[in-house]
Amino acid sequence: MSRRQALTLISMASVNFSSMICYSILGPFFPAEVKKKGASQTVIGLIFGCYAVCNLIGSLVLGRYIVQIGAKFMLIAGLFVSSGCTIMFGLLDRVPSGPAFIALCFIVRSIDAVGFAGAMTSSFAMTAKIFPDNVATVLGSLEIFTGLGLILGPPVGGWFYQSFGYEVPFMLLGCLLLVMVPFNIYVLPSIEADPSKDSFFHLLGHVKVVLICYAIFTLSAGLGFLDATLSLFAINKFNLSPGYVGLIMLGLSLPYCLASPLMGYITDKYASSRMVFMVTGAVITASGFCLLGPAPFLNISGPLWLLVVMLGLIGFSLGMTAIPTFPEIITYAYDQGFEEGLSTLGMVSGLFGAFWSLGMFYGPTVGGLITQHLSFEWAATVQGGLAFLAVSISYFESESADRIQKNLK
Repeated sequence: MSRRQALTLISMASVNFSSMICYSILGPFFPAEVKKKGASQTVIGLIFGCYAVCNLIGSLVLGRYIVQIGAKFMLIAGLFVSSGCTIMFGLLDRVPSGPAFIALCFIVRSIDAVGFAGAMTSSFAMTAKIFPDNVATVLGSLEIFTGLGLILGPPVGGWFYQSFGYEVPFMLLGCLLLVMVPFNIYVLPSIEADPSKDSFFHLLGHVKVVLICYAIFTLSAGLGFLDATLSLFAINKFNLSPGYVGLIMLGLSLPYCLASPLMGYITDKYASSRMVFMVTGAVITASGFCLLGPAPFLNISGPLWLLVVMLGLIGFSLGMTAIPTFPEIITYAYDQGFEEGLSTLGMVSGLFGAFWSLGMFYGPTVGGLITQHLSFEWAATVQGGLAFLAVSISYFESESADRIQKNLK
């Protein structure tokens, strides 16, 4: 590894970790604080949901114009905006209750989402540009730091909140992000590139790209659904304390962190295995969601050990499915005649972020509605059905592709 690659890897790891820990600290205490200010449960859900919507829009726009803006500037500006918004969150408790407070929550959260979209879109694109032959391996390794940020965020945020009050968690972690700005200005290389005439619509005009994007959507929808519903389900069904629920959630995060670098290495070494891993992972994910409740039509009991085992399987299978998607879209785009450069990488990165955000909005929203009107078991079964649908479409697409190749021969 060259010095440039080593410094880039350190930079991206720090960006992933610090961004994700700031993203995940809200869960343990922010909803309760917002409720004290007069917001309803629906408004609280919308405050969290607007993040995904703005992230989706930001990913598409910034991904399309990454060359004009500059990848390095986009990442640094995104970090700066996110750090400022995180610090501003720490000051929101001083705003009077009512519409002014709720409006500021929406504004700060939305701006933070755009900053986060800029940082992550440029991070993915720069990683693919600087590590062209090891994209999946590097992304898989970086997911360890993403997972650590998501794992440590809630307990760290909760501990600081209980010990020092509302403002301290946001101030400390916002300053951590702010420190990343000069560090990345020094460490990150500048990448010069020419704009491409290709567009997202051209990229989405290919069935295989749409299929992979749907797989990305189902993955993030499943994670978003579990974030919104699993804790209440575990507390109500098994009478667990919030601390034990946090330990159960580790059963999802840790297998994903461990699987990601392994899957990245294998799919880089054997590129032809990417679709196999994606389909296999989708089958395991679908089965895991159907047994998570378990599904009412199975007529089996759902002990705690089954819940933990299924979460572990889902976490591992998410690594199998998610890590190959990004390099597979890049390879396919190049095979279809897209220009090899930062512009195409930015579009692919933006597309990945957009569909991931779409799933993160769909999962908690639709999953929460199904849980409210039916049950967690049925909602989890629907999530499994989305994954089974991805498997079925993949099978028919590969069959039709094989028939076309045979006809051409």
